[in-house]
Amino acid sequence: MEENKKGLNISVKSFITAIAVIFALMVATYLLTLFVPGGEYARVEDENGNLVIDTLGGFTQVQGGIPFWKWLLSPILVLGASGNGALIAVIAFLLVIGGIFNALDKCGIIKYMLDKLTYKFGAARYKLLAIIVLFFMALGSMVGSFEECVPLVPIVVALAVRLGWDVFTGIGMSLLAAGCGFAAGVCNPFTVGVAQQLAGLPMFSGAWFRVIAFVLIYALLTAFLIFHAKKVEKPIEEQSGESGFVRDEKADKASAWFVGILGVGIATVLCSGFVPALQDYTMIVVAVTFLVAGVVSTLVSGMTAKDLGKTAWAGVTSIFPAVLMILMASSIKYTMEEAKILDTLLHAVVGAAETMPKWVVVLFIYLIVLVMNFFIASGSAKAFMLIPLIMPVAQVFGISPQLCIMAFAFGDGFSHVFYPTNPVLLISLGLVDVSYGKWVKWSWKFQALNLLLTSLILMLGFAIGF
Repeated sequence: MEENKKGLNISVKSFITAIAVIFALMVATYLLTLFVPGGEYARVEDENGNLVIDTLGGFTQVQGGIPFWKWLLSPILVLGASGNGALIAVIAFLLVIGGIFNALDKCGIIKYMLDKLTYKFGAARYKLLAIIVLFFMALGSMVGSFEECVPLVPIVVALAVRLGWDVFTGIGMSLLAAGCGFAAGVCNPFTVGVAQQLAGLPMFSGAWFRVIAFVLIYALLTAFLIFHAKKVEKPIEEQSGESGFVRDEKADKASAWFVGILGVGIATVLCSGFVPALQDYTMIVVAVTFLVAGVVSTLVSGMTAKDLGKTAWAGVTSIFPAVLMILMASSIKYTMEEAKILDTLLHAVVGAAETMPKWVVVLFIYLIVLVMNFFIASGSAKAFMLIPLIMPVAQVFGISPQLCIMAFAFGDGFSHVFYPTNPVLLISLGLVDVSYGKWVKWSWKFQALNLLLTSLILMLGFAIGF
């Protein structure tokens, strides 16, 4: 990543790699529809109007399959599918980010803020790393922020490079940290909150054990990043090409406006953890505040309104390849639902748990959610699908609902930053010019260590009766 000299451009190599991976998965999904019979669970509306599986209604086989033409057009047809308003919102959100980030980059505000941070914290860069990781994990764990962190990823990556590290360190400090926090789910309204309501538990109850999990996961991630950063570190002067920092009054004023307005947005997102009415609008809040912060700060820096419009539009067009990646990734779930094989696969894996020992069932629930997360990125959507199935299995084996929900949160969150079907991961990698293959090669060791750690945490919870 060349210090963001070209704004948020999706690199050609990263784009081709991502498209190839997603298309291969699309083909594999279509082939699956030819062999897996159709089936569906009976569903009923809960008191909030959400469709949940009716365990008393059971599972029935139905006519499955999807026409070839429909599969071929699925990246377009997915836009009209029921419940895909969030997909359109994500696309709009990323286009706003692309436009404003390009304007910030062209007027020099991003470079100035990075120079200032490097000059101020360069001597304590590892402490800064630990603080940034904690900040992103807290955003994910306390308010369920993940997509909302995308505009900050390129900034943190550029900062990491300035501090003498590499692109992977920056992604780990930001996106990976947000994913880990999201999975720890201390007060995550989209996974733990929804799942506990469906299970009939007080919202965010049992948080003490999730706090312990948060601390252990934070320690593992921070240690992993510091270990990597020390292997690749370079002197800060060599990396930035500067031995000092020259203050600029106009740039200081523009930066203050940007940080201040964006800070209001982040504070609002944090408040959503205590104000449920805000939880459905966090992405809109971040998009609007980023837009306002970008427009105000670029104008304060001296950029004309005409130049702002031109550079913002150039940024929007540079994000268009990401839209194609989002639509293709989303089409995989669409294909499975249209062919009615998603419930069939789910019925098969849940049925397999009936012959397992108690302690294995806890890990198997973790595995079920990990598998389903490959096809369905939304944590709340998976909760409505899986919790009504998981809870009866847990009751049969005498496993506590709280432990099942922790296994659900673990299965949902960590793989967000590993699976190629998650559009936020693919877009973030594209924005910082990292191919999916390189990301897997770098991050799999952490994912393996984290899988071991979280499995042990679940076993501890089972042993103490959590």
